[in-house]
Amino acid sequence: MSLDGTRAHLTGPGDLPPLVERAARTARHLGFPYSCRPEQGRLLHALAAGAGRIGETGTGCGVGLAWLVSGMRPGATAVSVERDPVRAETAAALFEPYAPDVTVTCAQWAAIAAHGPFDLLVLDGGGQGKDPDRDPPADPAALLAPGGLLVIDDFTPSGGRPPTYQGRPDTARLHWLEHPALDTIEVPLAPDLAVLLCTRRP
Repeated sequence: MSLDGTRAHLTGPGDLPPLVERAARTARHLGFPYSCRPEQGRLLHALAAGAGRIGETGTGCGVGLAWLVSGMRPGATAVSVERDPVRAETAAALFEPYAPDVTVTCAQWAAIAAHGPFDLLVLDGGGQGKDPDRDPPADPAALLAPGGLLVIDDFTPSGGRPPTYQGRPDTARLHWLEHPALDTIEVPLAPDLAVLLCTRRP
C-alpha cells in the first residue's frame, strides 16, 4: 500500500480499467488513502496475464486486486485476504460478479497459505518482513509454485549495495535479495517507488 495511492488513481490521465476506477472511488468513499499506486497497478496488470493462480495479502478496498483481475487470463483465479472487516466486506461486494474465480476473505495475511501455492503472489498487507518482530517474512517455498513470482512493493529505489533505508542497511530488502530460494531483482517504477520481483527457483 502507498500513501496517496488512492488519490493518484483519481487525479491521473483517466485511462484506468473500469474495475480499477470503481475500486479507487470506493476507497475514496471509505476514506482509505493507501491503495497501491498506478505505476504498481500497471505492473500487476501485466504480470497477472501470465499466472493461473494469483494471491494477494492486504486487499484494502480492492484497487490492487482490480488491476490483477483486469489483467487475468480466462480460467485464472485470484484470492485476496484483508484483515479489516469493513474493507474486506466492501471489497468482497465489489468482486462478487467475478465469483467464484475471484474471492476476498477477511483474515490475517498468513491465511493466504491455505489457498496456495501461487503462480503470482503480491505481498501488500503482511509477509513483507519490513518489521520482522511484528511481521515475519513469508516463506516463499510454502506459498509459491516452482517458478512462481513474488511481488513486494513500496520500496524506495536503491542506488548502491548494500541497499539502505534511512541511512542504515535495509535488512528487509536484503532478506529478499539474498534469499536462497529466490532469484530477485529490484525494479524502479518511479523516482520514489520500486518493487522487488522474486522468482522461486525450481
